[in-house]
Amino acid sequence: MSKSTGTTYDLVIFGATSFVGQILTQYLFESYGITGEVRWAIAGRSESKLSSLKSDLGTGAAELPVIIADATDDKALTSMCEQTRVVISTVGPYALYGEPLVKACVETGTDYCDLTGEVQWIRRMVERYEDQAKKSGARIVHCCGFDSIPSDMGVYFLQQQAEKTFGETCQDVRMRVKVAKGGLSGGTVASMINIAKEAAADPKLRKELANPFSICPPEHRSKVRQPSLKGAEFDKTFNAWLAPFVMGAINTRIVHRSNAMQNARYGKEFTYDEAMMTGRGTKGRLAAYGITAGLAGFFTASAIKPTRWLVEKFVPQPGEGPTPEDQKAGFYDIRFVGRTQDGKTMITKVTGDADPGYGSTSKMLGEAGMCLAFDVPAEQPGGFWTPASALSDKLLERLTSKAGLTFEVVETR
Repeated sequence: MSKSTGTTYDLVIFGATSFVGQILTQYLFESYGITGEVRWAIAGRSESKLSSLKSDLGTGAAELPVIIADATDDKALTSMCEQTRVVISTVGPYALYGEPLVKACVETGTDYCDLTGEVQWIRRMVERYEDQAKKSGARIVHCCGFDSIPSDMGVYFLQQQAEKTFGETCQDVRMRVKVAKGGLSGGTVASMINIAKEAAADPKLRKELANPFSICPPEHRSKVRQPSLKGAEFDKTFNAWLAPFVMGAINTRIVHRSNAMQNARYGKEFTYDEAMMTGRGTKGRLAAYGITAGLAGFFTASAIKPTRWLVEKFVPQPGEGPTPEDQKAGFYDIRFVGRTQDGKTMITKVTGDADPGYGSTSKMLGEAGMCLAFDVPAEQPGGFWTPASALSDKLLERLTSKAGLTFEVVETR
């Protein structure tokens, strides 16, 4: 069993002074205060930066508790975990800095969520700590930001509606990003560069990254070939050109793990893929080819040492990101097309009211942490879960009532 309410805090934000951490801290402060029913604290390695963060929040944050802990200090991490029921981590790239905290949470039975998009790191954590997490009761939930909550909860919602409308789930689901407006985060870029760097040095990892079931239990595999968009393609359903979606590599893995963790609720031969719409006609076609070439160039350059420094020089750095105005001006609209085995079709959409990488991600991450702290039954076993499999309907409620997301059925036929 996971921890009872006997701890000092319900949740702690670790990495509160990071770019996302600051936005998340402000969100929790404005949404829940510090003298209400939610007992929370901020944590990080720099006392001066944490104090500055409190000052920026205003006089009302003077009593917000602070915990000093470094990502490499096992003793401090253990002490922090012992004080709280849930830790929300924003300290990435997780493949470089994330393992000690996961280890501390697993050892102390503390629930945990983060916003990683690093599938190779998730696989390592599952292999090293899942058995221990099951014993200690720690519920570990990765990918609680834009990757992969809209995808994971979007498929969960579609399948839920399909069961109600058709009496069965959809065997095939395709996700299409209709529009997404928002700045690219330095932390996300750093994680992508690190993945390219690791993959270039390890043939085994390259093979693993190509496996859509790489983070599923060994017994959960489909005999059906999974679709995977590699280049520009025309989508007849939406009458639009498509390009590969950069987050698809992690989102598809999380959706398949959700299916596995729900005892193949979506079907044992369930297929899923993601892409982004680039428009219609010649303009859409050229955009699709341009994005495809740009992504290939980025990962190729990031994988090779002589050109990696050039990529790092011209992309946003960790800690950099869009302005508060840009965050509020951002939004996204994602469509899902689901088809049952006998051809019944449902189209749904998920929208967010802030930029995907920061404004919306911070709200989703905060509500995932709140859901872990207050909504997940105490008897739910420890282990490595996904947003849909661990948080399900309660998270859907929080996302729509507090985090600015909408989930709706567009069409059935």
